[in-house]
Amino acid sequence: MTRSLLAGACGLAFLLLTAAVGQAQTQTPAAQLAPSAEKPAADQGTGAADASDDDKQAPVPFEGGQLTITQPEQDGEKVLAYDGQQLATNYDVFFDRIVEVGGVKVALFDVGDGGNQCGPATVIVWKPEGGTIQSTTVEQDECGAPPSAVSDNAIYFVPYLLPGDEKPALQWSPTEGLTTSGNLSYMPEPGTDWKDIDPEKYQNIIDAFHNEAVYKEAQKLLGKDMPDMATSLLVGGGTEKTASGAFYASGCVPHDCGGNDGFMAVDPANHKLYFARRGDKPEPDAWPAVATWPADVKEALDKALGSGN
Repeated sequence: MTRSLLAGACGLAFLLLTAAVGQAQTQTPAAQLAPSAEKPAADQGTGAADASDDDKQAPVPFEGGQLTITQPEQDGEKVLAYDGQQLATNYDVFFDRIVEVGGVKVALFDVGDGGNQCGPATVIVWKPEGGTIQSTTVEQDECGAPPSAVSDNAIYFVPYLLPGDEKPALQWSPTEGLTTSGNLSYMPEPGTDWKDIDPEKYQNIIDAFHNEAVYKEAQKLLGKDMPDMATSLLVGGGTEKTASGAFYASGCVPHDCGGNDGFMAVDPANHKLYFARRGDKPEPDAWPAVATWPADVKEALDKALGSGN
């Protein structure tokens, strides 16, 4: 996936940003690691141990004290603390790693609500020389924070962008705190056309927006609604085909399946797109109007959204 960087500050390390984009932004959140699914505490040579079957995580020695993750109440929220001082709470709390930034040791934790397709926020913990323990939480929206990439002098957070999105790239350092490095905007792959579409390669139908012809047609149909439409497809899988050769898929907004569901169909032969999103209203919103849809695409929509995703 291609992304264009509109530089807001020349200090953003280009190579680091490229590496982070290449690793994290070519995937939908569905393909990114979710701590609730498979990310136990990691042993980074700090004395931390893997989470055991009862989900207890060993204390992490840090700057003369201990970082602990406990769960005071069964099925309740976990608590991240330093020598008993609470730093963060949520249902999923996992130790990530300890790094050194600007000569200061920094502990990173993943903290989130859990659930499907939502990445965690990042909690940064450090202890300034001669000072007390400090922490800050990096969140970019209600579904967590971008993955982190660490350099010698800063930690960078490069957001995953949905079609039509524009978001800031953030950086953190012990001296400057959390600041904006620049701005990222979604951009499809230049020069790609309808003939280049291959749904067999798509992990999620949102990947079809990578195609420039699809993206431009979606812009015409959806306008400012494009990011919301794409969000309604996030929790989804592969595609299916209609009898006429169009391919389609349905999905939903993370943590709102059944309440905010989406449908997208692509007809490469006829250069057509079809979108629908169902919320609180009895009938889904559609682009173009459902009355203009081919019968087999309309049937796929009824099957996908009619029963509640």
